[in-house]
Amino acid sequence: MAEAIADTRRLYTKPQNLSDAYGPPSNFLEIDVSNPETVGVGRNRFTTYEIRLKTNLPIFKLKESRVRRRYSDFEWLRGELERESKVVVPPLPGKALIRQLPFRGDDGIFDDSFIEERRQGLEQFLNKVAGHPLAQNERCLHMFLQDESVDKNYTPSKVRQA
Repeated sequence: MAEAIADTRRLYTKPQNLSDAYGPPSNFLEIDVSNPETVGVGRNRFTTYEIRLKTNLPIFKLKESRVRRRYSDFEWLRGELERESKVVVPPLPGKALIRQLPFRGDDGIFDDSFIEERRQGLEQFLNKVAGHPLAQNERCLHMFLQDESVDKNYTPSKVRQA
């Protein structure tokens, strides 16, 4: 039986200079979900979240964008991705149905700690989805991240690189 001999030769790489080390990364996609705002009164009360995107990926038409979305918009995006793409879509943070019951001792789904927990979950969801190369081709994701309003009657399609 022949013994395998490990190849221990080093790969020769070009030395790194300051602009390589501290310059912008070759491809980046940063998505932050922040600044939750609760609006409305009574049964028409809901929380919106600011979504900030910064990227240099050529597939996105805007390199920086800022939009506001509510939880139901995230549910719509997840449903569209499940229906239209070949991507395994991660779950959203839960609906918190028990928190919506009346006569609770706290603010329910409008409690600051719940809103922060949901914000973190929504940010994780968006970063997982938007980081997937196949999801980046979906028109619904681009509309969700970059258009001022979500047209839920849009025609599903793939995005072409500019």
